[in-house]
Amino acid sequence: MKGNEAIAHAAIRYGADAYFGYPITPQSEVLETLEELMPWETTGMVVLQAESEVAAINMVYGGAASGKAVMTSSSSPGVSLKQEGISYIAAAELPALIVNVMRGGPGLGTIQPSQADYFQATKGGGHGDYHLIVLSPATVQEMADFVGLGFDLAFKYRTPAMILADGIVGQMMEKVVLPPFRPRRTEEEVREQCPWAATGKGGRGHRNIVTSLEMESPKMEVNNLRFQETYAEIERNEVRFEEYYTEDAEYLIVAFGTVARICLKAIEDARAAGVKIGLIRPITLWPFPKQAIAALAQKVKGMLVVELNAGQMIEDVRLAVDGRVPVYHFGRMGGMIPNPGEVLDALKEHFPEIK
Repeated sequence: MKGNEAIAHAAIRYGADAYFGYPITPQSEVLETLEELMPWETTGMVVLQAESEVAAINMVYGGAASGKAVMTSSSSPGVSLKQEGISYIAAAELPALIVNVMRGGPGLGTIQPSQADYFQATKGGGHGDYHLIVLSPATVQEMADFVGLGFDLAFKYRTPAMILADGIVGQMMEKVVLPPFRPRRTEEEVREQCPWAATGKGGRGHRNIVTSLEMESPKMEVNNLRFQETYAEIERNEVRFEEYYTEDAEYLIVAFGTVARICLKAIEDARAAGVKIGLIRPITLWPFPKQAIAALAQKVKGMLVVELNAGQMIEDVRLAVDGRVPVYHFGRMGGMIPNPGEVLDALKEHFPEIK
């Protein structure tokens, strides 16, 4: 199935309470598949096409405030419209799952794939000091797997999580093993497990007040300090990445999403010719695997960051490397996708000693 379809199936099987969304290419199959499967008749999951992206994210805010497992999906311009609501959800310390299947920009751009929302996802996107947990799938299997993981992390830390997928994996078809069904929680289970929710047991017979607003500056600073403690805990515990051929690598490629698969083919071709190149694929774009990249910088002669953008993740790579080795960028934009030969050509351009 398509990656977008896998998202929909996995959400139902997770026991999600609701999906609120709005169509936009290349992620519309998430909503279309949910409408086709009609989970409201089987699991009781609400599926609603809202009147706009702004309405959808505020419905997510309301559902999350009541302790429910709620989600939305969109593509780049639509996620831009959701940013204020995402900031509210983060500041209210609520769990929610947001899926962004990226397309080329800026503006309306193109419906073809991109990775140019990296800054928007990993640096907050909306206003204020906050982070999202950002998971980057490279396969349709991971599209399915990251739904449950995203929800679990969101509830564990009471913060929104985002699946940041490029349009390639949203539209491509692969075999996938779907997760087992989990029953939706009862109202009583929600109240017990989410005492902070509007209807949670923590209200002691009264509704909790769920808000991102604090009129007194000292109290708002206390809130922000608490947020930062949570983010520090996430950075300690939730970094995820994969390494390929790094044990003896002389050069390193850093890439995420499906671009990492293209780079892996380039590396296999290079190794067949005797050139020792390795790959690290960040799975969590935030928290970023900076320690792992810093350790590899001690072993290699240089790095190439490959992205479908003008150069965004490279900033985090350079911060991690801290000048130990040269770090270069190769990117395609506007929906153009590089092939393995172009990746190798870029390596040779920046490291002429590679033959």
